Amino acid sequence: MKKLSYVIALILSLGIGNLCLAVDIIPQPQIVKDLDGTFSFAKGMQISAPQEFADEAEVLANMFEVSSGYTLEVTSKAKKAQVVFVHDAKLGSDLGDEGYVLEVKKDQVVIKAAKPAGAFYAIQSIKQMLPVEVAGYYPTPNVEMTIPCVYIEDAPRFGWRGYMLDCSRYFASVDRIKKHLDLMALYKLNTFQWHFTDYQGWRMQVMKYPKLTKVGSTRAQTIIYQRGRKLYANQTPENGFYTQEQIKDIVAYAEKLHITVVPEIDIPAHSIAAIAAYPELSCTGKPAEVKESNHGGMSNVFCPGKDSTFEFVQNVLLEVFELFPSKIIHIGGDEVNKDGWKACPHCKKRMEDEHLKDYDELQSYFIQRVEKFVNKHGRTIIGWDEILDGGLAENAMVMSWRGEEGGVAAAKMKHPVVMTPNQFLYFDYVQSEDRENEPYVSFKQVLPIDRVYNYDPTPEVLTKDEREYIVGVQANMWANFVVSPTHFEYMTYPRMCALAEIGWTAVDKKNYDGFVGKLEKQYKRFDELHVAYRRHDK
Repeated sequence: MKKLSYVIALILSLGIGNLCLAVDIIPQPQIVKDLDGTFSFAKGMQISAPQEFADEAEVLANMFEVSSGYTLEVTSKAKKAQVVFVHDAKLGSDLGDEGYVLEVKKDQVVIKAAKPAGAFYAIQSIKQMLPVEVAGYYPTPNVEMTIPCVYIEDAPRFGWRGYMLDCSRYFASVDRIKKHLDLMALYKLNTFQWHFTDYQGWRMQVMKYPKLTKVGSTRAQTIIYQRGRKLYANQTPENGFYTQEQIKDIVAYAEKLHITVVPEIDIPAHSIAAIAAYPELSCTGKPAEVKESNHGGMSNVFCPGKDSTFEFVQNVLLEVFELFPSKIIHIGGDEVNKDGWKACPHCKKRMEDEHLKDYDELQSYFIQRVEKFVNKHGRTIIGWDEILDGGLAENAMVMSWRGEEGGVAAAKMKHPVVMTPNQFLYFDYVQSEDRENEPYVSFKQVLPIDRVYNYDPTPEVLTKDEREYIVGVQANMWANFVVSPTHFEYMTYPRMCALAEIGWTAVDKKNYDGFVGKLEKQYKRFDELHVAYRRHDK
């Protein structure tokens, strides 16, 4: 017993294996050491912050406003403030722009960071240590705002920690998106890919082309069930789009949460909604109809043989550039049905003029021509791994979804890669083998939370140097069957918590059983925030 007591004491004193009894933060921090005692936030306390962290200090000060009815005072001069922000530029060399040091003592909380993002993430760790009522919508005057004394030194594993929401098929309201962004920030995700266009709808207002939303944002019905290859749909029209003012609002909201919004305008395929509005964009020029089905066939593809197609794409992108400060623009590039190109005289002439040997090279020509325009405006394209077909554009990033093969190939070519393989990170997949007891329709592929959690985005086939090109990880929520906000949330949470630990936490710091234990507090938080979720047990 003496030996056992000694080992336990040694583990707790050194923080070995991150076995910390008091802290249940998601994602798991890199270094955690328990200290004696607790610290309680209370009315009248002061927060001292340099100008660099003034915005973050306000975030912390306002955290208690709803639950306890007070905000803390923020000042740059208080010598005895109970919460102190410290701008430490030297930390950047060790922990990067998003890293932080958090020390909670009995009488003071100290937050050190090199950049505002790091200070912001320290606040999210504090928020997770507080009672879940702090995140709620109602006053809780009898709840003590107490956190354990602890030392945390933390930084993310990957710079791109993303989540994609398909709003072409499921039109999420502005408030719903903001609610989701809040939770992304809580779990230290920093990239929101906004999928605007597909077969089922064009959701971004484009001033130069008003019919994109007047015609392309409406379809007759939505798929609600699938058996085999037969689709069943309701008879309710689906419509809606985001005005440019709404987009600006969401982008600004995300920016305060240190989240970059990456827009996706899917080209040259997945374009029925655009072609329905402007049929001349297709090879045939024939009218199309916005589809509830995912099978667009030949009619869903822009014609790369017409210069007017590129004029359209460039004009749309000019408005994208105005709305989104993101240096990365997602251009899709996936699932291109080339049969229509094979029968198109415009495409045949383009291939002859550009000396293209096959239709994969024609697709590559399309992507590379768009890339040159995007690069000219100081941006970089990212596309699904099909953009490798026919030759990868010179400066393109690759998002690997059909397994890891595309990402491996791109990394070997020294192109940045975001890993998002469907078998590990497609949240539209059913969550249990027991499909009959799942409350919502989804794709038949099974993706339980443990498979998400245990995924490592750095394939062993890559060398150490090649792995440096794996810049991040992302989960995708395709909304083919989503019919309600509750459905969307149920498919997302708490699998998004597992995604957070993939993107942030070092592999040797992860522990699935410990993660499942930490979810218990998150379930209570979801209840407090009225977030639908699926409970996962060991």
